[in-house]
Amino acid sequence: MHLVKKIEIIANSFELAKILDSLDKSGVHGHAVIRDVAGKGLRGTTEDLDMTMLDNVYIIAFCMPEQLKPVVENIRPLLNKFGGTCYISDVMEIRSMKCVASL
Repeated sequence: MHLVKKIEIIANSFELAKILDSLDKSGVHGHAVIRDVAGKGLRGTTEDLDMTMLDNVYIIAFCMPEQLKPVVENIRPLLNKFGGTCYISDVMEIRSMKCVASL
């Protein structure tokens, strides 16, 4: 097991390509995208994201701790310009060492 950073972004789907490009430029090449996300913000309002429309995406990606500074530097301007939110947390990655089927 080792420590990695989990990056979670909720934004308008129109900005998906720009966000993924920014992650890629930051050295974060793997990600998952869930489309048609709806919800309510922490402030109880929908001022940054119109959560009643199903045109939002949820992006999840992981990176090594030392990659985090470029990620923030590349993602923050996009979120400031186009709206959205990003959360970063510490998580543990478990890499498989053996095939379970062989046990």
